[in-house]
Amino acid sequence: MEGMQAYGAGKAGGAFDPVSFFQQPQTGLRIVSWLFSIVIFGCIANEGYVNRPDEVEEFCIFNRNQNACNYGVFMGAMAFLCCVAFLALDVYFPQISSVKDRKKAVLADVGLSAFWSLMWFVGFCLLANQWQATRLEDNPLMEGGDAARAAITFSFFSIFTWAGQAFLGFQRYQLGADSALFSQEYTDPSQDAAGAPYSSFGGEDLESPVGGAGGGGANSEGAFDGTGGYQRQDY
Repeated sequence: MEGMQAYGAGKAGGAFDPVSFFQQPQTGLRIVSWLFSIVIFGCIANEGYVNRPDEVEEFCIFNRNQNACNYGVFMGAMAFLCCVAFLALDVYFPQISSVKDRKKAVLADVGLSAFWSLMWFVGFCLLANQWQATRLEDNPLMEGGDAARAAITFSFFSIFTWAGQAFLGFQRYQLGADSALFSQEYTDPSQDAAGAPYSSFGGEDLESPVGGAGGGGANSEGAFDGTGGYQRQDY
């Protein structure tokens, strides 16, 4: 009972089907989020640091705010690892036979996806605000401008891709929580039948058919011959 269509996955122990796996909406969103995290990380790490012509030390392209660049790089790297972990969990999820473990995995998916959507919203606001406040004299040649705008754009898109993962995860949770087949209070009917005592047919004062009192003895004497042991046939 526990391994059949619980929380959106089939019976545990089935063969992995890559075609159906990549056709799932959450798989597509995870791959897109994974690509977005690579773009954001690469844009900030490679072109997010520039220096003025009269300076040697590089500074963050986002209003010389080192925290903005560090936030973008950290978020890109962690989102990349989180997407890989979620993809691995999706591959392993059908092999989980326990409904409780599946429930924990789905709840973790919902919680972390919502958390990442919120963090990307904060990152988008931070990068967009700092880019708008950047002074032209700090970067007169506008080096890395395309990379900065790309990081801001994909941070904005990441809000919705992670929110979509949270929504699909919540649907999977409702699918498992609303299903009566996977109730934690389910009991096997065979166990109930085995534990129930058998009821007797009739009363407890049934008289024995042989050797009973009253008409039992008379009927037996009339039906059988004492010498031959067979019932008499009168024609």
